Amino acid sequence: MSANPQWDISRALGVARFFHLVCGVRDACVTPFLTLYLRQLGLAAPWVGILMGTKHLISAFWAPFCAFLAKSYQKRRVLLIGSLLGSVGASLLMVLVPPLDRDPGYRSCNGSHSVTATVPPPGVALTVNVTSAPEPAPNHPAPSLPAERSTGVAPADGFRGGPGESGQEPFSRLPSSFVGSIQGTRTTSRVLLHPITSRVKDTPQEGAFRVVSPALPLLAGGMALASPANQSAAKGMAGALDLSLEGLRWTFILSLGSMVFWELLTSPLEQVADDSLYEYLDFVDATDRYRSLWIWRLLGMSAGVCGISALVGQLDCFLTTNGPRGVVHFYGYSLVSTLALLVSIAFPVSVCRRWEPSYKMVKALSLVGGDPRLITLALTVFLIGTATSTVQNFLFWHMKDHESSELVMGFSVALGWLGEILLHPLKTPLLRKLSRVGTVGLGLGCLAGQLLYFSFLWSWWSVLPAQILSAISHGALWWAVGASIEHLATPGTERPLSAMFRSHFYGGGASLGSFVGGFVVMRFSLAVLYRACCVVLLLWLALFLFIQPRLPQERKINYSKLLAVEASDTSDSEQGTERDWLVKAMRDEHSDWRG
Repeated sequence: MSANPQWDISRALGVARFFHLVCGVRDACVTPFLTLYLRQLGLAAPWVGILMGTKHLISAFWAPFCAFLAKSYQKRRVLLIGSLLGSVGASLLMVLVPPLDRDPGYRSCNGSHSVTATVPPPGVALTVNVTSAPEPAPNHPAPSLPAERSTGVAPADGFRGGPGESGQEPFSRLPSSFVGSIQGTRTTSRVLLHPITSRVKDTPQEGAFRVVSPALPLLAGGMALASPANQSAAKGMAGALDLSLEGLRWTFILSLGSMVFWELLTSPLEQVADDSLYEYLDFVDATDRYRSLWIWRLLGMSAGVCGISALVGQLDCFLTTNGPRGVVHFYGYSLVSTLALLVSIAFPVSVCRRWEPSYKMVKALSLVGGDPRLITLALTVFLIGTATSTVQNFLFWHMKDHESSELVMGFSVALGWLGEILLHPLKTPLLRKLSRVGTVGLGLGCLAGQLLYFSFLWSWWSVLPAQILSAISHGALWWAVGASIEHLATPGTERPLSAMFRSHFYGGGASLGSFVGGFVVMRFSLAVLYRACCVVLLLWLALFLFIQPRLPQERKINYSKLLAVEASDTSDSEQGTERDWLVKAMRDEHSDWRG
């Protein structure tokens, strides 16, 4: 152990790596699946968009403000411990939010029955697969449904009575909006959902129903009523129409309050930890070892998202038998937050030094306003946040429409993160070959291609090939953005400028994309949303590549070249003085000033 453990760099980096790993696992337990849980609560796409937009908006402005206060009052460790401790309880508040349907019936934990159901729009028939354990054959023949039944309005409070009621037992946990009747031990039936003056009629096939007079016309986004491209829009419309004022008051408002409180406690953690560690390493001139810590966070997120999704199917029925799925995510989040809390006690925090007023953020903002290249880069990051938020919010909805499991969802996200880690050794050659502008263009093109591909998903596994492109559409794209910021920033404004781009511009774009995206999904469809984002990104890509070479290029003095100047170039002779690039630059600047 060193004589001064306060500056034990190896120990500090080891603790920091483990902290980033644990925080990555912690974030992956809930963040990718949060919108899916909100859907299970019964909230439609517009309300989910409002919740996620509020979450991004708080994170964009509250986190930098808390980081500033923590630095000003030298309370960084207090904020780290308080944030982790508060997030343990705040995350569990989401479990207490009541769903719109008190008995949603998203699953049956009874091993003898298996019910798979999703919610289509008003007037849309949905195939519900029901598998029951075979029972001993009775002494008398089992009754069968007649070929035709009278057409009428289906009751809204359950299924019709009559013969074969025992066959309806697997559907006893379905929502009250399901109507129809089921006969037999092994049946595949068509059941009409959302009984708003919808009329159904039996078909000659046993247990099958067809829509006679749907209450609403077909929504945009699909050729057939129950096409996957149309289901997400259908869910949004059906949920919006079916939300009673009482359900909206207690589910949406309680969800909003819980998420706001949770985000206020959680959002400052990452920035405060990064600032503290960077200043700790900067004090001993070891900031070069700071750049590789993000890999540990991605490794933790990859492991966490796969691990929690595997546990959900195994533990969900043991922890709760009513209410929506997904509570395992929040329990796992709280458990890992407790572990991160213990690690934060040993997390390296820079030595308290006398605080002096700093206006670096103001300088960074003025720098953005005065440089057209930074303005175009800021608009690019804003659009990236807008487009990326639509994927983060609703891609899992799209996969769920195709009967994807949460394990596949988690693996698809981890595939992109692992690809980003594997691509990192090629970061320098990629930026050298394509340049910063070319890499940004490549990343925007890949992101637009992903969005277009997602709008045509045909199966649950079809999302996996496109997720490999996330290594470029996220990883390489942000490498080019970071390199551009370092090139355009003035000394001392690199980190404030980078934090502004990631929090304010990217977070603001994600907030706007969430707010608008939910209503687009309800009004049109999820496929239309993805295609619209694809078109916007392609148009901006063409404009970006067109105007970037035409922007004024500032000629900066690169002081690092001073180290490469030969001794002969710095002689006292006039010839040596003329070869000194620094003297030339100073003379040119002086002559320009006099002129």
